[in-house]
Amino acid sequence: MAVRFGVFAPQGWKSELGGLGSPALQWERCLTTALSAEAAGYDSIWLYDHVHPIPDPTSDDPVFECWTTTAAIAQATSAIRVGQMVGCVAYREPALLAKMASSVDVLSAGRLDFGIGAGWYWHEFEAYGFDWGTPRERIGRLEEGVQIIESMWTEARTDFEGDWYRCVDARCLPKPLQVPRPPIWIGGSGEQLTLRVVARYADYSNFGGKPDEFAHKCDVLRRHCEAAGRDYDTIVKSIHQDCIVGRTESEVREKLDARMAKWGAVTGESADSYRRGHLVGTPTEVVARIEEYVARGATYFVMWFPDYPSHSGLELFATEVLPHFADR
Repeated sequence: MAVRFGVFAPQGWKSELGGLGSPALQWERCLTTALSAEAAGYDSIWLYDHVHPIPDPTSDDPVFECWTTTAAIAQATSAIRVGQMVGCVAYREPALLAKMASSVDVLSAGRLDFGIGAGWYWHEFEAYGFDWGTPRERIGRLEEGVQIIESMWTEARTDFEGDWYRCVDARCLPKPLQVPRPPIWIGGSGEQLTLRVVARYADYSNFGGKPDEFAHKCDVLRRHCEAAGRDYDTIVKSIHQDCIVGRTESEVREKLDARMAKWGAVTGESADSYRRGHLVGTPTEVVARIEEYVARGATYFVMWFPDYPSHSGLELFATEVLPHFADR
């Protein structure tokens, strides 16, 4: 099976745009990264569906909104696919979200990858007035939302009465260009609830972890597929990771130290642990780490480059790592 690679655009969620001055310059960096990714041969460009930054949600660092930015990038590019990793179902009514996504699929000439999840960033829920609820309630909204969205894309009319959402004669025109519909990516790794929804509805799963942790989540997903009567192999297993790549070990260490200085105090994770769970190293080392995940079932890698807003990591990966997987 082909191994594919997507990258995030720097939209500000990880506070990477705060030092660039004006909003116009911040948007220029986001857009030029997407254009550079397309020119470099990446398969897809991704956006986070968040409105407040991390690690400090109270900071004044800018964050571009996910779906409007998706539409803008879709119009500015011509070949690369565009997606959300992942959209939060609680932030928009599912019927409206289906309409938004269908419009983006049309204006992108059928290049949308539709990402959806239950949401987890409590600070955003609280700040914007979204109903937080329990994990079971959030997953319930996700499951109902996916059903509504798929129906809106594929049926002439949608009627739905659930615990969380209701639609009466809802119509979605224009329909998406992709047939039968855009692929559905469901993000999350909760073993009891989220992966059960993935097994029932997703074309792509997305979760992270160190190689053995990733393999364990795949095993859990396989069991949910068996219970649902779903062929496990019809779900593409993707992974979302940071990528720190340098030409030399000293360059890698410099980038890693900068990353850990910013995030280590927040997460409490050691540099060694972080390195094991992400794509960190020289190009040769990164290729080897990718192969570890491929051996465990991953065939799609969606990467965040912590050296953003620089393009150095994105460009080095494209020239030194992508060619190793070109013939897969």
